[in-house]
Amino acid sequence: MASSIGRVLVPVKRVVDYAVKIRVVGGKVDTANVKHSMNPFDQIAVEEAVRLKEQKRAREVWAVSVGPSKAQEILRTALAMGADNAVHVEVPEGTDVQPLQVAKVLKAIVEKEKPDLVILGKQAIDDDSNQTGQMLAGLLGWPQATFASKVELADDASSVLVTREVDGGLEKLEAPLPAIVTADLRLNEPRYATLPNIMKAKKKPLTKVTPADLGVDVTPTLEVLEVTEPPKRVGGAKVESVDELVEKLKKAGVV
Repeated sequence: MASSIGRVLVPVKRVVDYAVKIRVVGGKVDTANVKHSMNPFDQIAVEEAVRLKEQKRAREVWAVSVGPSKAQEILRTALAMGADNAVHVEVPEGTDVQPLQVAKVLKAIVEKEKPDLVILGKQAIDDDSNQTGQMLAGLLGWPQATFASKVELADDASSVLVTREVDGGLEKLEAPLPAIVTADLRLNEPRYATLPNIMKAKKKPLTKVTPADLGVDVTPTLEVLEVTEPPKRVGGAKVESVDELVEKLKKAGVV
């Protein structure tokens, strides 16, 4: 019988919902009265962790989020999907917590809770940084396997086997535990939380702490000067012949 690991930690982020059309107002992304949800890649990470638990390869799943009070909504979603416990690292509304600061917070959580595996989304769809997992691995000195499209545990639960998509095909890695894994889009199809599980999630433990409790300073180290929308696309034009097409391309400096 295959062995199991103890705890899987899944960091999750509250972001503007993927279906919302982003508006830029005053050089910043307008988030007022806009629907928010769990970062889709983090949702995939939660699903993978829960599947490991359902397969008896992990004993429990913990979700953690760094954000304002409303971040508890996505933690409850993670609990409804099957996570057993949640930790909310609360910061004031409007605080810009950047990847390095998030990684430092997660390092403190990992050192306290001692998970065997950390699975998180490869990137957040709001800033697209793709940095937190790698930074966390660096801070902890743990092995990492990024952009995972398949995750398996070795029979003796001493290592994690990760398949990742690369330009030339598939790459397979084996990393000794404890380790960091970041989830790619094709890792799995996340489940929808059912109403009974949503109700049960309200009774599951959710611990609130602050960065100061963890001894972490989340002051930003980078400054965003301005956010601008991409230029609007100009409508195309029809041409009557190949010669006319070539002439227009020459005028545009393309050929």
